[in-house]
Amino acid sequence: MAWFNLVSALIGMVGLTVGGGLGLPTEWLDGTGFASYFWPGVFLGVVVGGVQALALIAQRGRFQAVWGMHAAAGLVMMIWIFAEIAIILAWSPLHGIYFATGLIQTVLAVLALGAWPSPFLLRSAETAPRSHA
Repeated sequence: MAWFNLVSALIGMVGLTVGGGLGLPTEWLDGTGFASYFWPGVFLGVVVGGVQALALIAQRGRFQAVWGMHAAAGLVMMIWIFAEIAIILAWSPLHGIYFATGLIQTVLAVLALGAWPSPFLLRSAETAPRSHA
């Protein structure tokens, strides 16, 4: 998932900076403070792609922070998509796809960190509701 998100962010950066905005309407930028897609493209590549790259480096280096980095990278992807939709006030199916990839990456990382109890529906004595009979 991180590789897909990283490559997509880098392709998006190139398309938005060098590729003239990938054919996206410039009207979407009205009122955003951006005159072109250049700076959003740089942010996409450096920040969104950079966090994905850091997660992959942590995984390759077998650092203990690997799953936390993957969770953070997925969250950054979801925040990017949410903010992009909020700023340009437009939606495309790609927003749904990339939000889903961020969500999947985050969920898998959190599960790898041990968030899935085993067995799943087992209650501990401390947290089980008490009978008031």
